[in-house]
Amino acid sequence: MTNKLKITFLFGIFVLMFSTNVKAQLKKGQLIDGIAAVIGDEIVLESDVEEQMNYGKQQGVSSVDKCEFLESLINNKLLVYEAKRDTLIENRSAAIKEGANAKYQQLLSQFPDEKTMLAAYKFRNAYEMKNTIEKIDADQYYGQAKYQRITDKADVTPNEVTDFYNMYKTQLPEIKDEVSLTQIMMYPKLTDAHKQELINRLKKVKQDILGGESFESQARIYSEDEGSAVNGGLIKNIYKGQMVKPFEAAALNLQEGEISDPIESEFGYHIIQLIKKSGKMYDARHILLMATPTDAEIVSAKKKLDSIRTLIIDGKISFKDAAYRYSDDKKTKFNGGLVPGADGSSKIERESIPGTITYELAGLKKGDITTAFEDAENKRKVVKIIKIEDEIPSHKITLETDYDRIKQLALNKKRNEMVEKFVNSKLPTTFISIDGRYDSCSFKGNWKKESLKK
Repeated sequence: MTNKLKITFLFGIFVLMFSTNVKAQLKKGQLIDGIAAVIGDEIVLESDVEEQMNYGKQQGVSSVDKCEFLESLINNKLLVYEAKRDTLIENRSAAIKEGANAKYQQLLSQFPDEKTMLAAYKFRNAYEMKNTIEKIDADQYYGQAKYQRITDKADVTPNEVTDFYNMYKTQLPEIKDEVSLTQIMMYPKLTDAHKQELINRLKKVKQDILGGESFESQARIYSEDEGSAVNGGLIKNIYKGQMVKPFEAAALNLQEGEISDPIESEFGYHIIQLIKKSGKMYDARHILLMATPTDAEIVSAKKKLDSIRTLIIDGKISFKDAAYRYSDDKKTKFNGGLVPGADGSSKIERESIPGTITYELAGLKKGDITTAFEDAENKRKVVKIIKIEDEIPSHKITLETDYDRIKQLALNKKRNEMVEKFVNSKLPTTFISIDGRYDSCSFKGNWKKESLKK
């Protein structure tokens, strides 16, 4: 029973990893070489196995068995292989390729030259590195899409949750010290003079372009969008609805080659050039000047937020209502400012809280609210107040205190069983080849048997 639960959860960890990070997981000094397995036309590299083992160690997996990690990766590769053959899953190969090129340029901007970057990541040439980034992003997209298709209708009843807990309660981990936090976040407002300064700068850039300078060169010089500036401001294969509304509205109202006047979005001020429009997709270049507040503008935002804090403390407005009315954080304002934990619940492990917030919470108890402080969200300066809604000491999981968490574990187990059933149904018709160094592995599935048949 113990091994079965461990392997099931392990498989779930790596299936769900498809959705944990959309940025290519490249590490300096990492050499990608050696084929561990082939599934259909998908490949598992030795470095993939090593990386997942290291991730498992970081996540506290007690038994780091290389065979188990390889099997998890093989499972996931089969999902990727089947996803690419599934006509109901959108083929995003072109968009993924463009995204890989953009990420390559973003990484390049962190080095003095291309040769230095390739040496740091141990790639022989740009094609090899771009291909690796593309492969990682494709695996994330297709693996997640197939997993969701297979498990879309998964659900668990209260009785199933109780049965799951009774069967596995001795194996469930102890919960570390946790807190529930709510927040109100604000972007400091720019003064009218500051806004006009940014608009005037972009108007001057536009005039220079109309006077003969290329949009591409001006974007490289002036744009503060790190992702596109290195590519001359170019963003390709943009799906309608992908960009923030002011950007998209301005871009789609242009003729090809035309340049917009300065427009404001939540990120700052842009000028946009429409390059090409085709069906539901378009290409555009833009130059962004971010709405980076001055020290005085930050102080002004703190004063406003502290005045809201006073209203809450005096009982004139609830924190929940204040979050809905004043917070600029779209992810939390509609649920009373509740900050989600890593597992999507309302509980956050204390040791995982960022240092800036830990400092502000020091000495506070349940019900206390911090004074306004400066923080950063997606590289933008913000101000916040945070309330400690609850403090949960470390404890063993129980149905009474952790029902939602247990329900999610039970649901994950059911989803994983659905995926395993799907994988097993595809084994007889899928090409499988596993390197001889894994001959001694005792896999849970029939991978070795199917490999020998091929």
